[in-house]
Amino acid sequence: MEEAKKRIEELTNILRKANYEYYNMDNPSITDQEYDKYLRELINLEEKYPELADPNSPTKRVGGEAIDKFAKVRHSIPMISLSNVFNEEEIRDFDKRIKNAGFHPEYVCELKIDGLSVSLHYEHGKLKFAATRGDGVIGEDITHNVKTIKTVPLDLKRDIDIEVRGEIYMNKATLERINREREAKGEVKLQNVRNAAAGSIRQLDPKVAAKRHLDTWIYHLPNPLDYGIATHFEALQYMKELGFKVNPASRLVHDIDGILAFIREYTEKRSNLPYEIDGIVIKVNDIRMQQELGSTTKYPRWATAYKFPAEEVLTKLVDIKFTVGRTGQVTPNAVLEPVLVMGSTIRRATLHNEDYCRSLDLRIGDIVSIKKAGDVIPEVVEAKPERRVGTEKPFEMIDTCPICGSKLVKKGNVDYFCVNDACPKKNMEGLIHFASRNAMNIDGLGDEILEDFYNEGFVRNIPDFYHLNEHKEDIIELEGYGLKKVNNLLLAIEESKQNSVERLIFGLGIPGIGAKNAKLLASAYQDMQGLENATYDDLISIKDIGDILARNIVNFFANPTNLELIHTLEDLGVNMKYLGSEAKINENFTDKKFVLTGSISFMSRDKIKELIESYGGKCIDSVSKKTDVVIVGEEPGSKYTKAQELGIPIWNEEKFKEIVDSL
Repeated sequence: MEEAKKRIEELTNILRKANYEYYNMDNPSITDQEYDKYLRELINLEEKYPELADPNSPTKRVGGEAIDKFAKVRHSIPMISLSNVFNEEEIRDFDKRIKNAGFHPEYVCELKIDGLSVSLHYEHGKLKFAATRGDGVIGEDITHNVKTIKTVPLDLKRDIDIEVRGEIYMNKATLERINREREAKGEVKLQNVRNAAAGSIRQLDPKVAAKRHLDTWIYHLPNPLDYGIATHFEALQYMKELGFKVNPASRLVHDIDGILAFIREYTEKRSNLPYEIDGIVIKVNDIRMQQELGSTTKYPRWATAYKFPAEEVLTKLVDIKFTVGRTGQVTPNAVLEPVLVMGSTIRRATLHNEDYCRSLDLRIGDIVSIKKAGDVIPEVVEAKPERRVGTEKPFEMIDTCPICGSKLVKKGNVDYFCVNDACPKKNMEGLIHFASRNAMNIDGLGDEILEDFYNEGFVRNIPDFYHLNEHKEDIIELEGYGLKKVNNLLLAIEESKQNSVERLIFGLGIPGIGAKNAKLLASAYQDMQGLENATYDDLISIKDIGDILARNIVNFFANPTNLELIHTLEDLGVNMKYLGSEAKINENFTDKKFVLTGSISFMSRDKIKELIESYGGKCIDSVSKKTDVVIVGEEPGSKYTKAQELGIPIWNEEKFKEIVDSL
């Protein structure tokens, strides 16, 4: 509790300082990505410890205070900001929350312009004043500068009293031109289009703002029902008819698939737009529905903003830990403050070797820049020495194995190895074999993941696989292990208990016994107990089981440690019987070709294939006219689209489960 209190205070101070610099000084010292990261952490802590939350927390405020050099303006309807989502899973959660409230919405998708929010007020069709968001309740009167923006109409096409809201922004080309001019004069260049727009609009001399050639997009009518308008999309059209500049990219979509398609489209188009966007805004279209969903003190529940992944992601290097690979190679790894990179939360990143760490002059406590190498593996790119505060600790390479304590040996120019043959890394090799495809086939437990689990102490022996659910929360905290991934892994472990016993026989690692011989033994003895009791003479009478293999089997089961392991696994519910492989007959599967796409929540992909093949069906990789059925799960790929085009029967998860349950 005391640690949480200290962190809440620390985050509150960081965010308050950032808000002041961003909104009042137009000169932020941290990136938007860092701000979002700190804000999300504070929100999570306040939800977990509500008694520690400050009534004036940054999580309850919208923007900055109105600065003194402009007159204050009170917003009759507060200008609250939007919540943020950062990946597809969070977008789907937003959609689910609305549907769980009993609604079936359409959405409007809009480009999130990187600029400065503005409120425009008109009386009898004439511009009366313009104001910034400020803190959401009190803003700044910026009318004198807004009048210099040519796309802001001074007179509307109707004699009407109205308030509209939008974004003041600067085009990319304008920023480039201004910076060329400033550089020629020896002046400091403007940092980015957002700061340039905000700084321009806060000039006391409107001539300065006029030279900056600012622009606007108008995207919100605060009170549409007062004008007989029932949907947000209609409100956009109405504002356009009045003479406002409304972004033509706004689109009405009918479901979550439409949202994701829009995001994919503008993720690709983003770099070619003449202005900067930093995300996509998603709004419920129906105004009555918006009103029923309501708002929190800071965010509307009927809208959110998907933020594009930051090109440069900064976070704190909390620690450097060393891991031992299967070959004994020792590798330094960065332990990071959790940060979103390319839509996934990163908590760890490789540091490759000693030379890499020294070349970057890495220090524990540094602010570092990270990216995904090849968009897959997280990697530390550089440290930010200008952000150091003096408490950082320089990198130090270890000289003993972090697992067994043996002296490390340097091989080649940069790599260190543990050469102790008794190092527990060999035990890890046995665990990797047990989980492998031809053994217990635990989907999702690859070599690298098992190394992580071994180094963290989650899996040190075979029975530990079946206690992994006890470490679920700890695993989710590791880099790259989201809730969905962990749930799928735990499901695969649970499913492995139902394997036919030949997989377990092979997985135990009896010397010389491969997958084929394991099945031969399972078929001959029908269960593990029968194999335990088999004599040397019994075994050599089986075709393909010779003298050496027979002795290896007898010696394995004569070892009390091995027998204890088998009995422990049986107590944990692992199947000890041979289930056979004779194909059963079922009209849904027999003699049919299947293609799988997407993920099925109640069964792993390997188990689906095993089921289909057990009934005489066949799984193939690509969709063609010869495909009989395409099974479609969550997030399907192009195979789903091709199946629709060819008119091939499609089983969604609900239909597939219904068929499976009827077997």
